[in-house]
Amino acid sequence: MKIKRQIIFDTETTGLNKFGLPYLGHRIIEIGAIELINRKFTGKIFHSYIKPDRLIDAEAFSIHGISNKFLSNKKKFSDIANKFLKFINNSDLIAHNAMFDVNFINYEFSLLNKNIFKIENFCNIIDTLSIARKLFPGKNNSLNALCKRYEIDKSKRVFHSALIDAKLLAKIYLFMTGGQKSLKLNKYNLFKKKILKFTNIIYANKEDILKNNFY
Repeated sequence: MKIKRQIIFDTETTGLNKFGLPYLGHRIIEIGAIELINRKFTGKIFHSYIKPDRLIDAEAFSIHGISNKFLSNKKKFSDIANKFLKFINNSDLIAHNAMFDVNFINYEFSLLNKNIFKIENFCNIIDTLSIARKLFPGKNNSLNALCKRYEIDKSKRVFHSALIDAKLLAKIYLFMTGGQKSLKLNKYNLFKKKILKFTNIIYANKEDILKNNFY
């Protein structure tokens, strides 16, 4: 049986630009990633808080609650970059509004002046937001909305957290792509035997980025 490795991940950042490139001048402050092998949780995770060497925007702080003081003694991205690359290498890399996170990560590597390929060149990027939009067109497909739709407990999500959100997204992804259904929501039976494969990158516009980054 062929081994299929999937990494579900999320990031938190110092903020984003509402005009121009969303990531330019901003930094990643947390990465959380969960490993699945053949759609099963392995228990392996990658998680790191990151010192950004710039202040966090007030709007971003109100979303994730990660403070400048908390990050002051954390490792820099350069310290965790190789470990993160090793963790995600040759995997399906899965995120909600994926190109937001991918572009931020690629930007971080560009700041290191490392001669590496963009991560989409050695990982297959899967965007769960595009999957959700195909399954539930015209509906709210934020992480919170999808947890509610599939009756996934999100009580630990007081603030946005890259690791907590990655764990929630992993469950959502399995529901959406494998036909699993909530115990109480029988209306999702129609997805029981339908396995969906979405491997194309869907590029979000600026409105999508602003709406779905702080989901």
